[in-house]
Amino acid sequence: MPIAHIMASGMTGMRAAGDLVARMEFSKNMRIGEAKKYVAKKLNVDVMDLSDEHVMRELREELNIGVITSVPGAAKGIAAKMNIEKLLDIKINSCNLFRKQIQ
Repeated sequence: MPIAHIMASGMTGMRAAGDLVARMEFSKNMRIGEAKKYVAKKLNVDVMDLSDEHVMRELREELNIGVITSVPGAAKGIAAKMNIEKLLDIKINSCNLFRKQIQ
């Protein structure tokens, strides 16, 4: 986990798109450039916008995929992760575990 944390933090983590890029790197074994292109395509933005905190803040709120500071009515925690799953076409272990627990 330390490497994943370093990678996500180095790309500004949840302040921009670092967490999303890191997810693609580790879940799909993508190289960083490939992961950035994939995430940018899914978000419908330019690769350069992935590291722009202002652009990503607005986009994360709009897509309901979580932001650092809470926004009334916005998804956070597991709800945000479930939205990320749909957006990036991936499975997240904690979401699968949550689904099993509520059934």
